[in-house]
Amino acid sequence: MKLGEFIAQNGTSLSKQPGQHLFRQGDQDSSLYFVKTGLLKAYYLSADGKENIKSFILPDDYIGSLMASHAGKSCTFSLVCLKQCDLTVLPFNTLYQAVRTDPDISAAVVDFLLGFAMKKEVREYELLCLSAQDRYKRLLENTPDILKLVTQNEIARYLGVTPVGLSRIKKRLTT
Repeated sequence: MKLGEFIAQNGTSLSKQPGQHLFRQGDQDSSLYFVKTGLLKAYYLSADGKENIKSFILPDDYIGSLMASHAGKSCTFSLVCLKQCDLTVLPFNTLYQAVRTDPDISAAVVDFLLGFAMKKEVREYELLCLSAQDRYKRLLENTPDILKLVTQNEIARYLGVTPVGLSRIKKRLTT
């Protein structure tokens, strides 16, 4: 069985409005979310309440807190809808059991996890080794449509700069 078919057969549909959370940092949530339509934001809150954006989740993406779903810990980040979202929700254990018995699903999950790990590796590299200006250029190259979907403040928090810093970067790039 294909992974998409498995998710469709074993998951449940869920619709959320902009501003609604699927889960918050510190919650227990053992579900995986498959985005059919919409836009979500995954973010961390520091002890002083500062928001740091981990990622934006677009249609055909998957997300869940592995710390919560697999390790039984609390979610380490929050997940909120920025646009109207239609999702398929799948309990992590349902997928985990299928991976153990279905080689096709197992192979698809391995491929997904490899892609996910590579995406995280790139994000770490960008945050640790590139300047904010270079991170912004990469965002423009790799996901230009995101600029039409989220606020400038969210772009700044994703890049790890202040809104004023982002304005300066944009000005330098246009002059």
